[in-house]
Amino acid sequence: MATISTILPLCLSLLLFFQASLAQLPFGSPWQSSRGFRGDKTSQQQCNFERLTALEPGLQKRLEAGIEQRYGTEKNNDFRCAGLDVWHYVIESKGLVLPSYINDNKLIYIVQGRGIFGALLPGCPATFQSTWSPLQQQMAQAGEGQFSQEFRDEHQQIQQFRKGDLIALMAGVPLWIYNNGDSPIVLVTIADNTNSANQLNPAIQKFLLAGNFRRPDQQQQYSYEAEQASDRNIFAGFSQDLLAEALGVSTQLASRLQAKDDRRGYIVRVARGLQALQPSLQGEQVPQQQQERYDEYTMGEQSCATGACRQQNGIDETMCSFMFKRNMDNPQSTDIYNPRGGWITRANSQNFPILGIVQMSATRTVLQRNALLTPHWTVNAHTVMYVTAGRGRVQVVNNRGRSVFDGELRQTQILLIPQNFVVVVKARQEGFAWVSFKTNANCIDSQIAGKQSVLRALPVDVLASAYRLSREESRSLKFNRGDETAVFEPRHDQQQAYAGLGLGLADH
Repeated sequence: MATISTILPLCLSLLLFFQASLAQLPFGSPWQSSRGFRGDKTSQQQCNFERLTALEPGLQKRLEAGIEQRYGTEKNNDFRCAGLDVWHYVIESKGLVLPSYINDNKLIYIVQGRGIFGALLPGCPATFQSTWSPLQQQMAQAGEGQFSQEFRDEHQQIQQFRKGDLIALMAGVPLWIYNNGDSPIVLVTIADNTNSANQLNPAIQKFLLAGNFRRPDQQQQYSYEAEQASDRNIFAGFSQDLLAEALGVSTQLASRLQAKDDRRGYIVRVARGLQALQPSLQGEQVPQQQQERYDEYTMGEQSCATGACRQQNGIDETMCSFMFKRNMDNPQSTDIYNPRGGWITRANSQNFPILGIVQMSATRTVLQRNALLTPHWTVNAHTVMYVTAGRGRVQVVNNRGRSVFDGELRQTQILLIPQNFVVVVKARQEGFAWVSFKTNANCIDSQIAGKQSVLRALPVDVLASAYRLSREESRSLKFNRGDETAVFEPRHDQQQAYAGLGLGLADH
């Protein structure tokens, strides 16, 4: 018979096992969200989304090695209600975006170009360490120990990115980006300031670790008032003597960190190129997909070396092991494909684990000429469309059955589609491609037509009664697109009929 002395350790072991198992699961369900509406009754009345507007990059800030373009989302009532901010950046060759962080979670999509980036995670080890070159070894053997310490380096991991990559980053984590290619990098950034990660301010607050916000052509006479009014990096607010003591450097070096006379802004040019440790320089490379699978596997597993396994600490298993990027242009990762219509690729917390923390996701959609994206609504998130190529017609309908947007979108434009609003998209002759940023890590789209749709789920008699149709008409309505999912190929006979009805769905 089992005794208390044997049962108690077993119960404790089972309890620890279940706790560890639950810790690996994402908290909550897709129907829940860490964000919500913030505001009083007056704000609710203003956030009715009665007339949506497509925005394009407007205000432009020229920096030494790049351009920042704003969409004016901070002044747009609909985007303020949704709690979203969007920027557009161009980074020239050899351009370095200096380290900075914001008070919100954010997503970055690489529209064009390639480069490297680093996310500076608190508490994570500097796993990239340099080795001595033959010249350094000779000088070290000659007794120049100062040289060896001066030229050795170690830092956190650097990741490469290319066109089509989605980069996710948590609030408060500094990020730097470098363009090591020959062509400019074009990227779009979206931040969610109603996420629970933001406890600071409803507006985006950017903190620079280096550089400043001033443009290179800005010239102003120095004064105490002007110095206090200007936006500079975080070191500028400290006294030089205290900063020097804290960092163990001279006051002259501390003064340079404050960048009071640095007019380059926060995207600077590295004339001779950036010398940093990269995976391509550290021996044989591991293929990207294999490395991603390995990183995801090791997050929840034990680390074994030389026959002895040890349990990694929590930081190493989660944050320090995260892949911060996922490519959305890879045909092998397509979720929905119609050879005559187009394709859809989704990034969510199931295939991109860091999104479970960021609480955002993205969908890449490419429509061929005249193809359709089924009418649908997103159950648990707002959506921001960013157009990457082509042109398309978009219609959005609200809860009153009124059209709140009916227009054409083109490259670099953005459009906010509020939660539960119904949208339909049709590509023009040249096709249509965009990225949808969503404010939930696991979005649920409810489709109206096609497989797994609302119409397909309803009984024929319910359709007949609801729309005063015959049973034959109800079957036709239910099954006409029954063999397609989300992306529909164009039907030219129906395009002519739509044109005759004045619906304007065909580009003829």
